[in-house]
Amino acid sequence: MALSTTPREEALAQLTTIGFDADDTLWQNEQFFRMTQDHFAELLKDYAEPAHLEERLLAAERRNVGHYGFGIKGFTLSMIETAIEVTEGQVPAAVISDLIAAGQEMLRHPVELLPHARATVEALAGRYRVVLITKGDLLDQERKLAQSGLGDLFDGVEIVSNKTAPVYAEIFARHGGGAGQAMMVGNSMRSDVIPVLEAGGWGVFVPHDLTWALEHDAAPVGHPRFCELPDLGALPDLLERL
Repeated sequence: MALSTTPREEALAQLTTIGFDADDTLWQNEQFFRMTQDHFAELLKDYAEPAHLEERLLAAERRNVGHYGFGIKGFTLSMIETAIEVTEGQVPAAVISDLIAAGQEMLRHPVELLPHARATVEALAGRYRVVLITKGDLLDQERKLAQSGLGDLFDGVEIVSNKTAPVYAEIFARHGGGAGQAMMVGNSMRSDVIPVLEAGGWGVFVPHDLTWALEHDAAPVGHPRFCELPDLGALPDLLERL
């Protein structure tokens, strides 16, 4: 007599594709933004308190993300804009030059893989279609993927301007049997979990100690396709348990 299965087990049996976020899921990213932001605060300490400067910078990033997209270039432009605002147009040219240099240094920073990143992708690459799904500046994301040494493990790479439910639906339709048979793994509740759940897929949240404020969102506790893990190393075991 065949054992009955639950809808959850049936859905997992049909899982064909696993998407991985890149920044702060597979390799370090936000820590370099924080280091640069600390330098930014030091440069402008005579004009604004660090907390106020951080608030103004975040507001600029929120305004500008629709114009510049996500990534270092937009961050650099937002720092320059904030510097002009808090100094009432009196920011020294040397400070502007320093901020540009700081952004360029971020673009040259070597990639640092997070713990378990390589082992986890390698473990799943032979069992599922694995796809890198990241947003941000095309050239910078391509650079980081090349330096990571993980590129050959992915069946596909998708660098998008934003992560939304329609974007995930389109990607997983091309890389497998659709969102219903796909799982997305990442550190951003807003970008890696919520929209893929809306598209009908699985969302696995792997928190990072540093996550940009614009990527925060409430956890969809109780959603049948939502899981949270302490680190990437727990993902293969999660799939086995489920």
